[in-house]
Amino acid sequence: MWRLDPRKVFCSEPVVIVAILLNAAIITWMYFPGYYGDPTLMTLDKVFTIFFVLEAIFKIGVLGSKQYFGTAMHRFDFFLVIVSTPSLLIGVIELPDTSFLLLLRVLRLLRLLKFLQFIPNVEHLLNGLVRAIKASLLVLIFLAFFNFILAIFTCHFYGRLAPDLFGDPLVAMFTIFQLFTVEGWNEIPSQINESIENSDLSWYVFNGYALTAFTRFYFGTVVLFGGIFGLSLANAVFVDEMTMDNNDSIDHKIDDLQKQLVLVQTQLTQAIQLLEQTRR
Repeated sequence: MWRLDPRKVFCSEPVVIVAILLNAAIITWMYFPGYYGDPTLMTLDKVFTIFFVLEAIFKIGVLGSKQYFGTAMHRFDFFLVIVSTPSLLIGVIELPDTSFLLLLRVLRLLRLLKFLQFIPNVEHLLNGLVRAIKASLLVLIFLAFFNFILAIFTCHFYGRLAPDLFGDPLVAMFTIFQLFTVEGWNEIPSQINESIENSDLSWYVFNGYALTAFTRFYFGTVVLFGGIFGLSLANAVFVDEMTMDNNDSIDHKIDDLQKQLVLVQTQLTQAIQLLEQTRR
């Protein structure tokens, strides 16, 4: 009599990937307005939660805890299982607030990252990404510091004129970052200039015309140095590090060609010398 071995089901990568896709479809379906909290979908979601719990148990039994937790992807899977398991309590016991448990369910969608293993040379790509982030870190720290200085400076000059944009340093930092991305860079100065025209500037060191001119110059400078130069530099460093492996490969090939050329040149020299000796 044929019997289904559960280890072949729960330890089969194709079966697990199909389960992940189906669970992702159900979770997505549940967040449409007409199906939020649908009991059938909630039940199916719990079935998949139990499936992933059993998957972790069987894999630990087959591979052993040392080999299972020795793999980064398995540790990541186990973490997602642990954080999503409390969602099984919804509907079983009365809970005062289930919003946090429902949020933990959504974290299971991170299991879709398993599809990264099907991307050719994904390890090479991820290594390049980590290296690029490390190389860009210094530039990003400088931009953050530059953002902070500009936020304080802008709060001093425009905090009263545009409190919704520069009312406090945190709001100002967000607005300056928005300018770094060249988003609304012309709308913000226009909004401030309108406030200047409608405000009493007796408390201000500038008169209205001078402040309007200074505003245009100031925000143009912020966009130029923070947005165009700063982010372009960060992007250039990031891309350069991402492609470094390709450049290294080309450099190695060039070195090999140079070595081969030197070898060929040496062999030709020896052949010419031997030919001259033969003629003598």
